[in-house]
Amino acid sequence: FMLLSVGDGRLELNIYSYFRDLGRRRCNVAAFMPEAAGFDGVSDRSALQEFSVSNSESFWAAVARQRLSWIRPFHTVQDCDLSRGEIKWFVGGQLNVSVNCLDRHVHTCPERVALIWERDESGSEVKVTYRSLLEMTCRLGNLLRRHGVKRGDCVTIYMPTCPLAVASMLACARIGAAHNVVFAGFSAEALAERIRDAQSGTVITVNQGVRGGKVTELKKTVDTAVQSCPAVQQVFVAMRTENPVAMTARDVAMEEEMLKEDVVCEPAAMDSEDVLFLLYTSGSTGKPKGLVHTQAGYLLYAALTHRYVFSYHDGDVFGCVADIGWITGHSYSVYGPLANGGTTVLFESTPIYPDPGRYWEMVQRLKINQFYGAPTAIRLLLKYGDEWVHKYDRSTLKTLGSVGEPINTEAWEWYHRVVGDGRCPVVDTWWQTETGGICISPRPSDADAEIVPGMAMRPFFSIKPTLMDTEGKVLTSNDVSGALCIAQPWPGMARTIHNNHQRFIETYCRPHPGYFFTGDGAYRSKEGYYQITGRLDDVINVSGHRIGTAEIEDNQCAAVAESAVIGYSHDLKGQGVYAFVVLKNDVEVQGAALCQQLNNMVSKKIAKYACPDFIQFVQRLPKTRSGKIMRRVLRKVVERDLDGVGDLSTLDDPTAVQEIIQGHGDLCGKQP
Repeated sequence: FMLLSVGDGRLELNIYSYFRDLGRRRCNVAAFMPEAAGFDGVSDRSALQEFSVSNSESFWAAVARQRLSWIRPFHTVQDCDLSRGEIKWFVGGQLNVSVNCLDRHVHTCPERVALIWERDESGSEVKVTYRSLLEMTCRLGNLLRRHGVKRGDCVTIYMPTCPLAVASMLACARIGAAHNVVFAGFSAEALAERIRDAQSGTVITVNQGVRGGKVTELKKTVDTAVQSCPAVQQVFVAMRTENPVAMTARDVAMEEEMLKEDVVCEPAAMDSEDVLFLLYTSGSTGKPKGLVHTQAGYLLYAALTHRYVFSYHDGDVFGCVADIGWITGHSYSVYGPLANGGTTVLFESTPIYPDPGRYWEMVQRLKINQFYGAPTAIRLLLKYGDEWVHKYDRSTLKTLGSVGEPINTEAWEWYHRVVGDGRCPVVDTWWQTETGGICISPRPSDADAEIVPGMAMRPFFSIKPTLMDTEGKVLTSNDVSGALCIAQPWPGMARTIHNNHQRFIETYCRPHPGYFFTGDGAYRSKEGYYQITGRLDDVINVSGHRIGTAEIEDNQCAAVAESAVIGYSHDLKGQGVYAFVVLKNDVEVQGAALCQQLNNMVSKKIAKYACPDFIQFVQRLPKTRSGKIMRRVLRKVVERDLDGVGDLSTLDDPTAVQEIIQGHGDLCGKQP
């Protein structure tokens, strides 16, 4: 450097400027992620992303040592072979998840609010500090131990979203038992199937649930379910309402018994790969899959994605409105925020109770900074107009998130423009129950990096997306579509299917050996951004043309609130396109004119072959209570297989199906 500086002062200045800017960038990236200071050659966020992919072990080792509290350190970062479905992270390490979510924060900030329970009754939130949540968890852990629940057992939790449900999950983690949370909208039959498959001897529930102003008899559902579950020895019953329920010899009054327990509960030292929880998700065979997530890798991945995708900072209030019965509730209402010492909202109600301003009134009252919801809810609220949003102060919002399915462009733009006032980044996140946490999202990235409406865009740290063609070959260019796979393991991924590892291998590892097969299709743009095009089993093949249902559903017609598209058997084309369309409240034009308008838009956006053969206008679509559209039900209606519709108890409004059946009968014959 000295020799160079003698010859040319300008060169000396340029080199000085280079090293000064390099130092600033390194400081910036280290401020963004402190671990990056120890990564060779990482001077900015782009280099950090590249390092995390090419040096995955070094990346995750540093993050794990820094962000988790270990009882015993790990000796091997990962031992994985995707071709055989063998996945192990942080081998040799021991920790306790509840300690990482509670005790370590109690030591530093015991009175910080951990949970804000947004009860169904608007305006009646309940705040729970880290100290209080730890005491609740310890009492419940001791109670479970006293009743014979031991390390390795599986406890089924059938509760609404509430602090006691979170304490139940953490109490299981504290004593080394796995939990199996079953969405509290499932029927007795569906609950029983999950209890039996998980081999649970213990169930935790409440007397009644309250949602959208309606009371549901959860204890009665459990009573019916356990009649066909001989392994169940005990049912712990908490009181959500003041209404008494019939108690049997196996029932335990949970809160009453918890008061008898000590507020200190010794945490179990769990191996990194011990089971943390089972979570059942639908499978193509119709039999639910009990996906298994383990301790250290899952917790670390949930925590890191929570902090960096949403730019969560200490003191923020994080508002994930998912039910705890789904993976989103697990990762981003409970484990991610609590591992980060955050304040997380537990939302018990619905987006339109008592009115369509519920979300935004809650944002104003609780001063929520990050809001994470489902596209189907956004489309529903869009239908009610802007005034319900403008009525409330949303100035505390910093990031808006979307989860569960691809978000159409119109809903994205309304979310960004109306809800976020055009100033909040919208992170359209792609991930699955199987992935444990967010894998593709517009953030983290530079603050001024572009965000394209309706695209998940960028892979998270260490995630390496790969697109495959129909012959199983890797597509290396951009501006292509294919089957979405992930080319290397990551800590948050599911390890197996409970009691059926062969099914795990066949579903996720065998289709493309050496890769994790997601079951989704994706498009990679010219710029290298990813857009999810829908489930591959939701792809419609019209005269040899493959169309993702999401491509057709992503309409930009001002009259349409939301839609669901399915394929059906067609004598000439192989498959035809059938569209169910919900219109906005103020739409006057309907019938043939609107059908023609919609077909013209699809023809222009995709191609004529993608135009729906049938368009059925409906008042509402059949959805689960988490907001997922039940396309399986729609498919059965169109196929006239009404006996195959199956259990509708998980739907938010089962009467929607009857209206659709009637409308389908009226429509057939009217359109070609």
